[in-house]
Amino acid sequence: MPHVAGIPFELLTTESDVWEVRDDGRSLVGHAPPGTDLYINPGGEASTDAASASSAPTLLGEVGDGDFTFSARVTVAFAGRFDAGVLLVWAGETHFAKFCFEYSPDDEPMVVSVVTRGVSDDSNAFTVEGSTVWLRIARTGRVYALHASLDGNRWVMVRVFALTEDVRGHRVGFEVQSPMGDGCLVTFDDIRFSRDTLLDLRDGS
Repeated sequence: MPHVAGIPFELLTTESDVWEVRDDGRSLVGHAPPGTDLYINPGGEASTDAASASSAPTLLGEVGDGDFTFSARVTVAFAGRFDAGVLLVWAGETHFAKFCFEYSPDDEPMVVSVVTRGVSDDSNAFTVEGSTVWLRIARTGRVYALHASLDGNRWVMVRVFALTEDVRGHRVGFEVQSPMGDGCLVTFDDIRFSRDTLLDLRDGS
């Protein structure tokens, strides 16, 4: 995988033909295939809710120990319900967190979070006018915080959580999905990673 500017560690993908690096590494484009998702249905496979799936392409790297912040501007060419560009924390097949810019059932772009610890939950944050938003994942100790921004400067807290007791081996990166659609195009740019520690996970700093 070509180098993505702003990411200081190697990224490995589940599907190499999905990802394209542009602008000398400053822009990452993901082509979400039709019918792809990453989700463990809390109601079980027999539920009438969304089915479990592990087909969404990911691009992830091991972040190592210590605190960090990881952010990107996410632009999605929305077409089908639940099309999304995602920043992903991955601890394993049954423990992961998705921070999504997603097309809602009401055909509105929306910031959504999904935290999976055995099974997935699903939490809607707020709708966005237009097709672009900034997303950020921060870690302090073993605690993760998700923030979103409309301008890349002022951040709004969406969620605070922990995935596992030990963060060793956790990976972070990108995911694209089109669970009910015919595929979609997602662009990630203004990609930033730092070893900064947020002084307050809840204040949007």
